[in-house]
Order: sequence, then structure tokens, then C-alpha cells
Amino acid sequence: GSDEVGTGDYFGPIIVTASFVDISKKSFLYDLGVRDSKKITDEKIMDVVPKIIKRIPYKSLIVSNSDYNKSYSKDLNMNKIKAVLHNKVLNELTDKYKDTDYVVVDQFAKEMVYYSYLKNTPKVCRNITFTTKAEDKCLSVACASMISRYIFIKEFDKLGQSIDMFLPKGAGTNVDEVAQKIVQKYGYNKLYELAKMNFKNAEKLKTY
Repeated sequence: GSDEVGTGDYFGPIIVTASFVDISKKSFLYDLGVRDSKKITDEKIMDVVPKIIKRIPYKSLIVSNSDYNKSYSKDLNMNKIKAVLHNKVLNELTDKYKDTDYVVVDQFAKEMVYYSYLKNTPKVCRNITFTTKAEDKCLSVACASMISRYIFIKEFDKLGQSIDMFLPKGAGTNVDEVAQKIVQKYGYNKLYELAKMNFKNAEKLKTY
């Protein structure tokens, strides 16, 4: 199962993770309280995920803000970027665990659209079950969600430390206020290293 974190946050990278969960690990994961990372505090994520990654095979990809901003275009939008990343991590795990019964993706695009994003990709992972709110229905997706969140938190904290400022998550007015301070201190171009420049938040700041 695969899931991603960071696509709704103006600051910070995108993390996509696939995890492989076999039936023998179910009780271990249930005992840890594994579920959708959005329903668990960051403190709990930081405590639980190190235990998960010791026992659950996974593959994660990190897209930095700089790389995201270089890649993003009308022809390569957020959903297409996500599809490419999901395909990469799923290919890696399904190559290793060939007897997988199900491959589940937390649906962010209809199946036909998802595969259309990958039409020029040489190797496409198929026979995927696409479902909304998959983190609540599938342990492997819940694991992927939590591992992605764990990596995101660590990378997010590094970004804040790099400019000696607290970066808020999300894309609300508090984010705009911090972005304005960054522009005043470092200049507008600094945002290309810290933020997703296709967000409306970036447009608001061009006057500073």
C-alpha cells in the first residue's frame, strides 16, 4: 500500500511511501495503534514509527521543494508528480515481494486518470486497488501514511532550522505571515528552497 504526505503544505517536501504488510504483522501493528497519520499526533508518530520501520519493509521517496519547483508545470501537475512517485515506490516493493495479494493506493485520481499520468513511464505497477480513505481500510496504507509523516516531520524541522525560524504546516494565514517574514529577511527567491511555488500563498507575496 502507498500514501503521501506534504502535498497540502506550502512549506516542506513531498514524501511518498509504500509499505509491505504480511498477515503475520497485523496484531503487532494493531497493538501500536497504526492508522491514518492525520488522526495521530506528531508526538505519537515520532514514538511509534521507529518501531514500525524495524519490522515493516518500506520504500520512501522525498521530493525537496527545490526539485518540486523545477519539475512543476502545466504538463506535470501535483497529481501527475504523485502518480510517478507512487509508481516508483510500488514497483520497488512489488519487485521484491512478488506474492503480494493486493496493492492498494489511497485514491487521489480516478484509475483511468492515474494510468494516463504514467503513459510514458517504461514500467507501470498495475492491478492496483484504488480506494478513498485507504488509510482507514488498509494496514499497509496506514503504515505508509505514518512513515511518510515521520519523514516529513524530520525534513520539515530541518528546513525551519536552516533559516532559524518556526515554519507552520498547512497553507493558511499563519503560513502567509511566516512566508512574509522570510521574504523580508532573505528575499523572495528563498521561498523556492522552502515552499511550493504553485500555491496561491506564493502569489500573494510578490508585492513584498
